[in-house]
Amino acid sequence: MQTLREAKVGSTVKVVKISGSGPIKRRIMDMGITKGAEIYIRKVAPLGDPVEVTVRGYELSLRKEDAQMVEVE
Repeated sequence: MQTLREAKVGSTVKVVKISGSGPIKRRIMDMGITKGAEIYIRKVAPLGDPVEVTVRGYELSLRKEDAQMVEVE
């Protein structure tokens, strides 16, 4: 299973699982990244941080650590 951090630019992926616990997991879910959500990978910064995605019709930037917690297919 790959993570959101490993997904290629220009691809659309579907969230399978969010790992992590407590407030970090809640923050990711509050941003609209929930199981079954489709995410389009827009850009990745030159050093890999942050990752810019489109989820539920809005643009969002995620840190590498947060993107690593989201498993996608």
